[in-house]
Amino acid sequence: QVQLVESGGGLVQPGGSLRLSCAASGFSFSMYAMSWYRQAPGKERELLATITRTSGSTNIADSVKGRFTISRDNAKNTVYLQMNSLKPEDTAVYYCNTLVRSYAYWGQGTQVTVSS
Repeated sequence: QVQLVESGGGLVQPGGSLRLSCAASGFSFSMYAMSWYRQAPGKERELLATITRTSGSTNIADSVKGRFTISRDNAKNTVYLQMNSLKPEDTAVYYCNTLVRSYAYWGQGTQVTVSS
């Protein structure tokens, strides 16, 4: 079955960096686009970044453009989210996502807390 497992979250000071990873299994990873979302308390889930199956194209939300980048390693079945210049408002649970045969799959999420 499709599984997505996020890791790499934690507590970081404002201005710091984190790299999130999402390990995928149970499907042909290299054949599908992957995305990162986040959800802060009391807010809707927000799409942050999407990468095509061959990394030929990425889309980054305006709210994090210039600070976050998405990448993937198809040999490792892993997608990454590099987050730089983190701000307190980036505090949220971060999820990876893929759409396989019209069904959306989500990981369990990883908590990112930006605080001094």
